[in-house]
Amino acid sequence: KIRIPKALGIAITYIIIIAIISGLFAIVIPPLIEETTKLFQTLPPNLDYLLSIVAVDKSVLQNQLTELSKNIFSITLTVFDNILTIIFLLVLTFYLLLERQSLENRIASFFIGRQERVKGLIIQIEEKLGGWFRGQFFLSLVIGTLSYIGLLILGVPYALPLAVVAGVMEVVPVIGPIISAIPSILIALTISPLLGLAVAVMYFVIQQLENHLIVPQVMKRAVGINPLFVILAIAVGSRLLGFAGALLAVPIAVVIQIIVAEIIEEKNI
Repeated sequence: KIRIPKALGIAITYIIIIAIISGLFAIVIPPLIEETTKLFQTLPPNLDYLLSIVAVDKSVLQNQLTELSKNIFSITLTVFDNILTIIFLLVLTFYLLLERQSLENRIASFFIGRQERVKGLIIQIEEKLGGWFRGQFFLSLVIGTLSYIGLLILGVPYALPLAVVAGVMEVVPVIGPIISAIPSILIALTISPLLGLAVAVMYFVIQQLENHLIVPQVMKRAVGINPLFVILAIAVGSRLLGFAGALLAVPIAVVIQIIVAEIIEEKNI
């Protein structure tokens, strides 16, 4: 058997993942760019029509856009900072994977006489959190696909970029689906009020399916916790810490469940 160095193995895994994502982008990006370009080209007349419907003073909107343009530098810095954060997390993850065994041993060394049990606990947590990440990615694909199919059926233009927004915003609990629905509804309103209502109903149905069926079932399979527990965890997390609490609710609940189960098992022994 050929023994591949650990660092090389992790690097190859990264390359394969990046290649797969790049391949998917190569398929999706060209039509996405085309539809997005058309969307921005039709924004001025559509915006005038929408303003006439909702009776918004155009001068007020222009003033708000002027204020927004003044903050464009800080917005650019924020975007750049987020990109650097993603790169930092990728590099950090690489080194954590590289030193995984060493880190496990160091953490376990603090629990004299229970090193093996602690190592087993760490492995369980790693596996469950990995399942959570995979589940979250799968949820984005499902919601994006459902949104795309729904928008196509209703005949809403620019379905692909709007569906991509829905898939990306899926990672933002509670408010993500609401934010992703707004541009679709506004575009539908430029065609007819009835279509705007239909799109709003479609997103509402998808959100209800997501909250009460898709998320609980996917997370049950991904991390092995009760669907009701998932719903309660997200509700409590969002109430206590808002967006951050809702985002981290499931992984924190997973860690708590594993630790509590370990404590109960140890007491029974």
